[in-house]
Amino acid sequence: MTAAQAHTFDWPGAIARNRDALLRIVAVLFIYAGLDVGGADEVPRRVWRRIIRLLRPAEAAARRLIVIASRGIEVPPPKPRAQEAPAPVTRATGCVTVLENVDFGLARARPAEPAARPEKSAPAIPAFPLTDPPRRFDVRGWHGLRPFPQDGFMLADPDEEVSARALCRRIQALKRALDDIDGHAKRLARRRARRDAGLPGPWHRPFLRRGLPPGHRKRPANEADDILRECHALACQAAMPLNTS
Repeated sequence: MTAAQAHTFDWPGAIARNRDALLRIVAVLFIYAGLDVGGADEVPRRVWRRIIRLLRPAEAAARRLIVIASRGIEVPPPKPRAQEAPAPVTRATGCVTVLENVDFGLARARPAEPAARPEKSAPAIPAFPLTDPPRRFDVRGWHGLRPFPQDGFMLADPDEEVSARALCRRIQALKRALDDIDGHAKRLARRRARRDAGLPGPWHRPFLRRGLPPGHRKRPANEADDILRECHALACQAAMPLNTS
């Protein structure tokens, strides 16, 4: 795709088409994880693996849709934060202790009675991650230094029940991101503005890691793999600088 073709390309149409396809996959994930009836605490390991095979490429594809949607969004640089008040300083001078920058307004207030401990609520849905997870490298490699064992181990039982709470929260975060692509695109633009301003934070890590995206398969096995392939190609093109000449 040339610069002229990228300028005339129907980016909103591509986002809408792939978003609808990802929402169909999310509907399948909701059924696998039992989220249509409140969510499952545990699922068989074979179901857990099936969810992961769909969830990882779907998350990566949604992340690339957000990158495409943030194309051209300009956000002003963040305002500098107000300096915090100096911490109290204790300084001993002979037999007298001098306290500086201390507010004694509530020093004589009666201590409040301990409030009843509230009931523990369900874990909140985490914010959808805007950056790809970093790659994991084996420093020793697999060239004979760490061969895969041929015996002396047992395969995991596919019918064993494993926790699905983390997966349920990830699926819900993915659904929330697909329902608000524009909001997450503005969130990504704000992070980009903080990065350009040189502010410290996690936004200095590249949003899309180099090379193949998370969940990529050489041979697509499901619809999520095909969507990821298309979204990755579009995101790489959208991440290129705009030609304003």
